[in-house]
Amino acid sequence: MKKQAQKDYIVIGLGRFGTSIAKQLEANGCKVLAIDNNEQKIRQIAEYVTLAMCVDVTNEEALEELGGRNFDGAIISIGHSLNASVLATIWAKEQGIGQIIAKAYDDTQGKILTKIGADKIVHPEKETGIHLANDLAFNNLFDTIELSSEYSIAEIVTLTEWIGKNLIELNLRQKYGVNVIAIKRGGSLIINPPASEPTKKGDLFMLLGLNSTLKKIASMNVSRKN
Repeated sequence: MKKQAQKDYIVIGLGRFGTSIAKQLEANGCKVLAIDNNEQKIRQIAEYVTLAMCVDVTNEEALEELGGRNFDGAIISIGHSLNASVLATIWAKEQGIGQIIAKAYDDTQGKILTKIGADKIVHPEKETGIHLANDLAFNNLFDTIELSSEYSIAEIVTLTEWIGKNLIELNLRQKYGVNVIAIKRGGSLIINPPASEPTKKGDLFMLLGLNSTLKKIASMNVSRKN
């Protein structure tokens, strides 16, 4: 088997988001150059990455000193400074870096960074907010896996009226527009459960569907208990 080539990344901006990415990339076997204008942050991350440098990316001359290296990807994770994010993104584009990922705090900033060359925009605060909102909304579910802001896979305790009925009789896709991915029974996970097998008390249904629908089904379960 051909050994996968080691990848080189530059991470610009060492807030919580940038720091976690830099450390994880290095832990995954990549070589990471970590950049920030805060010397304390550079000292804190130095032992976790290949190289850490204190650089002010708003200084064009300082940026030019980084030039020439062929990075596989750049992660622009600067704080609220749009100017610094723009300059770093333009620099990465001019260097010919193949993949440029930029953090944005709102849609407007994201559009600007995309326009000047970012290949992907991430909204950490927005995505964290969606995750928290789903956790709060689905506090009566055992677990959820977010696929998007609208769809999730959720574990839902079998409703009382489902017990003893098989998937054909339940017809959940037709009734609710959800798909049964698997059923957890005891310590076993039944993938693609047989349509003719009766549901048992205590089964956990792993359902794929709209968040609003999953919440509705879970709420039905709670209302039966009250």
